[in-house]
Amino acid sequence: MRRKGMKVGAITIAAVMGSVLAGCGDDSEPTDAKDGSSSRASSGDGGQDEGTTAVRAAYDKTAEAESARMTVKMKLAAEGTTVTSDGQGVLDLAEGDSVMTVTAEGKSLEQRVIDEVLYQKAPGQKAPGGKPWVKIDLKKVAAQQGMNNQQIGDPAQTASYAKAITDEDVTKVGTEKIDGVNTTRYRVSVDVNKLPGGDQMRKQLGPTLPMEVWLDDEGRLRRQQVDMTVESAASATAKPDTGAAPQQLRMSSVMEFSDFGTEVDAEAPPAEQVADMTDKALQQSRQQG
Repeated sequence: MRRKGMKVGAITIAAVMGSVLAGCGDDSEPTDAKDGSSSRASSGDGGQDEGTTAVRAAYDKTAEAESARMTVKMKLAAEGTTVTSDGQGVLDLAEGDSVMTVTAEGKSLEQRVIDEVLYQKAPGQKAPGGKPWVKIDLKKVAAQQGMNNQQIGDPAQTASYAKAITDEDVTKVGTEKIDGVNTTRYRVSVDVNKLPGGDQMRKQLGPTLPMEVWLDDEGRLRRQQVDMTVESAASATAKPDTGAAPQQLRMSSVMEFSDFGTEVDAEAPPAEQVADMTDKALQQSRQQG
């Protein structure tokens, strides 16, 4: 049975892991969106803001398509190191499963996300035991960071997020074409305290999560951009008198969706071809934190 609402948080986490595994990139920014003049969209009758209504409904409307072709651009910066990656593939909008090719620093790898487990295979590289695939349990990685996978990657997919948006949270920026499709662009500022696990999220993200969305004439998501600074769990809980500088990860992600209803054939690789690297990823995460 399909769950209502779009589930893409695992994709963002997977793209982060894919960038790290593929190598470091340059300092180029993600694809910039053309800006327009900002304004508050009003219903004109004292009722709910049209933009607020549209953004609240967008994730369910997108999920109704069941699947889509997707591109992801990620940029991560921490401690003087910048990592970038580009991904393209197909996505099951309800379950979050996907099949993608991720490229970073001129190197490409095959990537699948099945039931929030990341599988990757890089040409010419062998995992421990000579196996072609590695896997990382994204739920365990997210849990160690003190955040829910979906909260980091796509808080807007939760019902509580949609209910938390008020007219003051949504600003209509203007209209733009994305791949020839007419869209309306909205700027959204989310109060993280209103999200599940908000107390912990506020420590690591700050009081608000800024994002922008581009919706087509059917109310579906065509582009989503999130720019945020994540403070490590260790920094967020450290005593203020230690004098240690917070360890921060700056992340920018741009997701674009097209070709709704496309076929998604996402299956986990055969178990005998996979090396589990979850423990190593957790260990590296602890060292960085």
